[in-house]
Amino acid sequence: MPVMIVVGVQWGDEGKGKIVDFLTERAKLVVRFQGGNNAGHTVIVEGRKTALKLIPSGILRPATRCLLAAGVVVDPQALFAEFDALGEVGIEVTPQRFGIAGEVTLVLPYHRAIDAEREAQLAAKKIGTTGKGIGPAYEDSVSRYAVRAADLFNPSHLEALISRNVELKNKYLKAVLNSETQFDAKELFDELCALAGRLKPYLANVSLEVNEACARNEYVMFEGAQGSLLDINHGTYPYVTSSHTVAGFACVSAGFGPRLTNLVVGICKAYATRVGSGPFPTEDLTEEGARMREVGREFGTVTGRPRRCGWFDVMAVRRAARLNGIDTLVITKLDVLSGFSQVKLGVSYELDGTPLQDLPVCADDIERLKVKYEELPGWNEDITAVRSFGELPKAAQEVLRRIEDAVQCRIGGFSVGPDREQTIIMDERIRSFAKV
Repeated sequence: MPVMIVVGVQWGDEGKGKIVDFLTERAKLVVRFQGGNNAGHTVIVEGRKTALKLIPSGILRPATRCLLAAGVVVDPQALFAEFDALGEVGIEVTPQRFGIAGEVTLVLPYHRAIDAEREAQLAAKKIGTTGKGIGPAYEDSVSRYAVRAADLFNPSHLEALISRNVELKNKYLKAVLNSETQFDAKELFDELCALAGRLKPYLANVSLEVNEACARNEYVMFEGAQGSLLDINHGTYPYVTSSHTVAGFACVSAGFGPRLTNLVVGICKAYATRVGSGPFPTEDLTEEGARMREVGREFGTVTGRPRRCGWFDVMAVRRAARLNGIDTLVITKLDVLSGFSQVKLGVSYELDGTPLQDLPVCADDIERLKVKYEELPGWNEDITAVRSFGELPKAAQEVLRRIEDAVQCRIGGFSVGPDREQTIIMDERIRSFAKV
């Protein structure tokens, strides 16, 4: 039962899509288990750039079927726009290649409006959401007000849901958020009915497909969005996403038992980035942080916002390794650190003079952390043509060894550029899955 879960172990944007794409040559199924179109990743294959938001990067492999599990929230218009964009680069998203769990919650126009109005009112204290309506959609799911994909095919039931929800959302927008935005229930109902025909062929029983694939001993990969430190429970609350980003949620979302999992792979950059608001202990506001942003092209796939940049945070990654039960790490963007005279690792925290073993629970405390850094010699060589650990400069090798030792988690691979071929896998367990 070769089942792999791939998660980010920082604040998102670690390069999960690139690594998933690299690993999916043998995968029968690639399953996205949380988030929505608020997360994005860019995959480059033979110089061709493909930006994906909802659809797993396994769609680039012709023999791989991609699925969205029940814990994902789906904006139908955004999904179809992604279909069309992939079609323009020669990738046809057919019902044979892609499926959606009937249980997924739909992101609707009133969710986007509520999201935007809330962020506007928070002003300087805003969470930093993408404004895509993801949080409000998850709220509806938990409060049992969601419109789910399967509801689109029961018109009378759908009409009643939309009528009730629009009435409630209009009241909330006007009375609580003081917004002039209002929605028409019939308009939205007609819009969803028009979309239903296109969506229906893609409905799938994700849990059944996953479990049957496992029974056939086929390769199955689960892909998360965002990063572990943005998990709604375990992240830097309240500056977190609205879903569970840790590996355990793959089982809940896709409906399979944890005993079926063989390998959990964590993806992290050789440095750290964060988009939007929230504490970031190792953020570097000097020219070195700006250089990471420029060389690493650190701008959001979904929003285009510049990412905050800083040094590798050992304590944060160690926490993520524990939360996910990570077996092996893949370090991305090692090439971005070429040319730095020194490479810094944030190896410990102190709060009000007291050493800590983990990130504090409260965001205000995280903001006040003092980080102790360890400085390692840098390297000047261009490493983008490196294809093995032994070809790396000795200083780069030492950085990877030190990260492995400090995080207390095996490093199973690294990447030295954005292309599929610039990923080097050393862990035999991953190599077996990826057929490399």
